[in-house]
Amino acid sequence: MIRHRPAGSGHPFSVDTEQREPYFPVAGEPLVLGVRTSPGVTGVELELERHRPGESATSAVLPAEAVERTSRGQTIDGGHLASAQARLARSSGGWRVVLDDLVADERIRYRFAGTRADGTTERTRWFEAPVHAWRDAADSGVSTEASGGFERLVPGSVRVLTDGERVRRVAFALELAPTEHVTGFGERFDTVDHRGSEVDSVLFEQYKSQGAERKTYLPMPFAHVVGGEGWGFHVRTSRRVLFDVGAADRSRLAVEVETDAPLESAEPWVDVALYPGDPTSVLDAFLTEVGRPTELPSWVFRLWASGNEWNTQHEVMLQAELHREHDIPVGSIVIEAWSDESTFTVFRDARYQVAADGGPLTLDAFEFPAEGAWPDPKGMVDELHARDIRLHLWQIPLIKMRPHPAGQVRADAEAAVRENMLIREEAPDGTIRPYRNRGWWFPLGLMPDLTDERAARWWTEKRRYLVDEVGIDGFKTDGGEHAWGRELLYLDGTRGDEGNNRFPVAYAKAYGDLLERSGKAPVTFSRAGFTGSQAHGAFWAGDENSTWEAYRWSLNAGLSAAACGILYWGWDIAGFSGDVPDAELYLRASGTSVFAPIMQYHSEFNHHRLPSRDRTPWNIAERTGSAEVLPVFREFAQLRERLVPYLTAAAASSIRSGRPLMRPLYFDHGHDERVWEHPLHWYLGDDLLVSPVVQPSETTHEVLLPEGRWVDAWTGEESRGDRMLERPTPIGEVPVYVRAEAWPALGELFPGGA
Repeated sequence: MIRHRPAGSGHPFSVDTEQREPYFPVAGEPLVLGVRTSPGVTGVELELERHRPGESATSAVLPAEAVERTSRGQTIDGGHLASAQARLARSSGGWRVVLDDLVADERIRYRFAGTRADGTTERTRWFEAPVHAWRDAADSGVSTEASGGFERLVPGSVRVLTDGERVRRVAFALELAPTEHVTGFGERFDTVDHRGSEVDSVLFEQYKSQGAERKTYLPMPFAHVVGGEGWGFHVRTSRRVLFDVGAADRSRLAVEVETDAPLESAEPWVDVALYPGDPTSVLDAFLTEVGRPTELPSWVFRLWASGNEWNTQHEVMLQAELHREHDIPVGSIVIEAWSDESTFTVFRDARYQVAADGGPLTLDAFEFPAEGAWPDPKGMVDELHARDIRLHLWQIPLIKMRPHPAGQVRADAEAAVRENMLIREEAPDGTIRPYRNRGWWFPLGLMPDLTDERAARWWTEKRRYLVDEVGIDGFKTDGGEHAWGRELLYLDGTRGDEGNNRFPVAYAKAYGDLLERSGKAPVTFSRAGFTGSQAHGAFWAGDENSTWEAYRWSLNAGLSAAACGILYWGWDIAGFSGDVPDAELYLRASGTSVFAPIMQYHSEFNHHRLPSRDRTPWNIAERTGSAEVLPVFREFAQLRERLVPYLTAAAASSIRSGRPLMRPLYFDHGHDERVWEHPLHWYLGDDLLVSPVVQPSETTHEVLLPEGRWVDAWTGEESRGDRMLERPTPIGEVPVYVRAEAWPALGELFPGGA
């Protein structure tokens, strides 16, 4: 075997062995041509033809050097599952040739030949590629729409990467003033202020350590520029955008946008919206364009609870009962491991006749054995509803193809192919075939095109009986990051470089539409998203370890997401992965989550090994031996219940005004440099100021009190604002201050006002 794939696997942060890098060759830059071979190949050569302008064609045979094989980002992130590491040991080899003398407008034609030990030769097919060059372009190539003559485009900064016919990238710069800070860009874990750093807008599943890797599930090419005259911008594209936020030149925000447009065009290659004004005005203008959050019912503000090992009806009801026994109110339970792990539409152990046409089933089609994992799903849901608990079921937007599908999943896969419901891809030889998931999680799965209304309805109607008859209240719409590669083809003709970032938006919308067709609120709980996700349900910050560092990263993510219009947001309290957090981290994070839009805990699957790694407060109390965990968590959860009316009203106001529910202080005090020195402060609604404890062993905490009069929510003590304040930090108190004018109404919710 000898294989060359010019676009590789589509991994946005890793170059595969068999890839052409860069995909569009650039004059004056090295071009790496790679190939992967089976173990029997002992040598590889590149057969190369070159056609330079004004010169005769030349040909050459160049020896390839052996290199360590990489694929699908293995050397960078190791894949989603631990079992992926075993695939690193596969013995196929890698080879490459580097060309470092490319010139503008030249065309290359090449193929690889591999020689085996027995002297036989195997060749790839021929590949062709034009060489591109960066060229200066007119400023009119970038449209910077703004009101009142506001302009930030640096004159003469527009350049294009082109082969003389098509424009592949457009680069330009926006002016930055010395006092300005740049924030937003979707959900960002590493920092709140991105001045001096580099950011991009590609969707990616980074399993843990998002802050260290600077990768995100929910990017947006939108940002606020705060601290000067006030403005923001939105690069109106779903393609990848790279931002140098004053890193190379502090006076410039350099932008590079992927595109595919004719060089000779009457229309601009890139469209940028500029929004002058303060952050609220900027966000309001952005949301008017891309869509505002849909108001969700007040119960979403109650505690959410889940664990990946709650995988039987008995266990779910036990956990519900334990909440009641410990007097810890819970509003929603999420069951992740509920299905047969094949169809993701059928409860595990259920008996039924396969719908050969891949059509939807109804509840009466199933028999639930008394000895099975889920003997009475509807009865379970009815009992949870009687306890005022909503139920949500986990989903994945893939048709699982490993192991080889049988039964209903096989019928579903055949129907999806037959009825043209899938995302497809164009192979290197030009053939069109169904796209097979390239990530390590559910490898080779088929992916329904949920951006297409017909396909989305076919997919979600298979789940309708769960809503209409079983009575579930929402879906955890996990894993929207699996569309990799520019050569993907969506049903409307969009290619992957333009459509992949849009997929998670359509995914959440499809499930929200299903819920609304059944007369329910569109409550989805998603990890992935992009511009437009604001209108579709709630979000959590994804998979993370139980560490203080991850806790801080998650708060960066929440504030960044909020600045971009994501209203209903939370994170896994104190992380979901690894050994359980210590009591201090668990309670600090739990207290902080009381004052985030979504309060929820979750734990990763641990193969039911003991001791348990559940993040329930009773398990944390047992594992840590701390007598404080249960009573303190109980007080936090009961406080959260009392805050639900306040949060509901504040969310409705946020939707109307564009002011985030979880609002970074720079929205109101952007010219106060102290807010950038204390970025993890926020307003929750208009009347609560939150300053969480995010360092271990902290006995006193520094709070930035904005101007005005404030009341300590726990002690009732009033303080003047516009100053730094030190307060003690008992484990059961989060530094929270209530605007003095609101204290008569809100004080009774807190112990300090009792």
